[in-house]
Amino acid sequence: MTTKTSERMDYPGNIFVVAAPSGAGKSSLVKALMELDSAVQPSVSHTTRSPRGQEKHGREYFFASPTEFDAMIAADGFVEWAHVHGHRYGTSKKAVEDRIAQGADVILEIDFQGALQIRKTFANAVMIFILPPSWEELRSRLERRGEDSASVIELRLKNAAEEMAQAGQFDFVIINELFERALFDLKAIVHAQRLRYSAQRRARADTFAALNIP
Repeated sequence: MTTKTSERMDYPGNIFVVAAPSGAGKSSLVKALMELDSAVQPSVSHTTRSPRGQEKHGREYFFASPTEFDAMIAADGFVEWAHVHGHRYGTSKKAVEDRIAQGADVILEIDFQGALQIRKTFANAVMIFILPPSWEELRSRLERRGEDSASVIELRLKNAAEEMAQAGQFDFVIINELFERALFDLKAIVHAQRLRYSAQRRARADTFAALNIP
């Protein structure tokens, strides 16, 4: 992965970065949050792979040729990028900036390495780590999914140990024991960011002016 240096710029929108080990429930929580809060939008990645099924350019992904992808790398256009299953995927710095500049809150589901790369570029990114309540529950969830062989599950658990050791580098930690409670916690983090002084000063400028708050 490649990144640029950190920038602490004040945008109207927020960047929420959510990381978790496989099986912790990250994707389900993010999906539920976006269904409840239309102001939270997903980050749309660039990829060199071809569209599948009903995928549309700019909706699921921005589809780019290898040459176009190379050009974006050369121009430092990605916050982070990586090779995945023979193709390249990247998070466009401009795409994220454009959304938060318009006041949208952007949420990124990403592995912990990518999350830390995002923070290097967007210093104000809100870092959230999702933990399972126990090793037993994490194993049980992976087994219930029915997607992986026993050896793959063991590998995911091994990776989970390495990933969870990085939780201390995040701003917030949510323990996903009860889904509804974890979703409440995630919503609370998002709402709290919207109540920061700078956010309220921008959103309620008339009130601040009427109260003679400079």
